[in-house]
Amino acid sequence: MAVDILIGLQWGDEGKGKIVDVLAPTYDIVARFQGGPNAGHTLEFEGTKHVLHQIPSGIFHAHIQNVIGNGVVLDPIVFRTEMQKLQDRGVDATQNLFISKKASLILPSHKILDRVSEEALGSGKIGSTLKGIGPTYQDKIGRVGMRIGDILADDFQDRYNKLVERHRKTVEFYGQSLDLGEQEQAFFEAVDYLRTLKLVDSEYMINEALKNGKRVLAEGAQGSLLDVDFGTYPFVTSSTTLVAGACTGLGVAPRHIGEVYGIFKAYCTRVGSGPFPTELLDEVGDQIRKAGNEFGSTTGRPRRCGWVDLPSLKYSIMLNGVTQLNMMKADVLTEFDTIKVCTHYKLVSGEITDQLPHSIDTGDIEPIYEELPGWKVELNQIESVDALPEAFNNYMSFLEEHLQVPITIASVGPDRKSTLRRERARIS
Repeated sequence: MAVDILIGLQWGDEGKGKIVDVLAPTYDIVARFQGGPNAGHTLEFEGTKHVLHQIPSGIFHAHIQNVIGNGVVLDPIVFRTEMQKLQDRGVDATQNLFISKKASLILPSHKILDRVSEEALGSGKIGSTLKGIGPTYQDKIGRVGMRIGDILADDFQDRYNKLVERHRKTVEFYGQSLDLGEQEQAFFEAVDYLRTLKLVDSEYMINEALKNGKRVLAEGAQGSLLDVDFGTYPFVTSSTTLVAGACTGLGVAPRHIGEVYGIFKAYCTRVGSGPFPTELLDEVGDQIRKAGNEFGSTTGRPRRCGWVDLPSLKYSIMLNGVTQLNMMKADVLTEFDTIKVCTHYKLVSGEITDQLPHSIDTGDIEPIYEELPGWKVELNQIESVDALPEAFNNYMSFLEEHLQVPITIASVGPDRKSTLRRERARIS
């Protein structure tokens, strides 16, 4: 069997958690392959909102094995709190959750490093969530980090002390002190809890499952435009958010990749610093933010909002080999008489292009829009694709024609039932 992969095509927050939850019942394993507690996947069903940060979105299905892969950086404190919240809601995640021994550990000192390094950047700050993600990946690449498997070693405390001392010297270089306070005690208590769970060599587990005909869904975090190589560098995350990251973040060969679900919003959002060609700094942007409740599920920060950007979507589709598109939050645009779609960029040289430049500076790019009629119908009341208004169908057809990939799912509301499946359109 193949590994199907679910990828965000924009700057994250596309609604991946909801789609994983919808698709999950047909899979045997749901695996998270990168990122850390800076991700927030929101699922809403039966009138209740659930936010997951590190745990895969298939956890609400008891028959599914959920894997935190080796490409993830795990904060034990946040993880333990997340597990407790699930327990409080009647979900015993200890039975169907597996954690890779090769996943990296976020220490309390990583979060302090994150803060002091971000402060040192001044006005050029990246917009970090300050969860310790970047410093943990830095230690991983620098070959000095700690992994989940290390908590089982007899000399775990010595390894911990050695790394913290390294962090202390770095923090002092910035003219600050490393004060871990109560975080350190909470960390060790959370590590004790981790030791009671199913810590596995997940690369063997997943490949054995594929060999035995099991279906695997790989779940990405953040979005393609935040990829450390191909995103809007340096305003990116610290991991590979593309399909390629699923291979290294789970230990599966490229030949095992099957369907690639590309998730995008009917408009566009971004959190933190960095270029955003179609950003709306006016009442229209405020209107989208309010209608879409565009505030970070992890940080609570207001998201920057703008019209959908086809050049960037084409770029993400190309890099990921997307086979199916899932469009989210179309209901947010219901109140608009007309809807704009960016089809090309005009560069300072006067060149018109649908390709992303090497370095995007929003001030050097003028988005070129086409304007389409709005639908002015409350989509979240619709439960069948046959009942969708013509203007909305035309909007999807317009996107499909430009992107050359079919939209097979259209989300028209936050609940599970507001997720409409479409037949694959024949793209001309």
